[in-house]
Amino acid sequence: MRSLRRPRIDTHEVADRWQPRLYVRLIALGLLVAYAIAFVLENRKQVSVHFVLATARVSLVWLILLALGVGLLGGILLAQLERRRRRRSRKAPES
Repeated sequence: MRSLRRPRIDTHEVADRWQPRLYVRLIALGLLVAYAIAFVLENRKQVSVHFVLATARVSLVWLILLALGVGLLGGILLAQLERRRRRRSRKAPES
């Protein structure tokens, strides 16, 4: 009968091995962080946002992030409504 336990890994052996995937992920994460910092620094300018009854001055980066958040939330809600509609149409009796 085979053992259900995983084989034991020598931690010294793993630490001494070259791990290219780890370094690729670290470099990608570093580039993503650098891009995010550059994005914020480039979009610090104050802009006026005109609502129907009011006007507000905000940093452009916050306006972009707010629009992204509202868009993501709206997409998720619309996907949930579509899923509910499809589920109901499958349960409806055929005529």
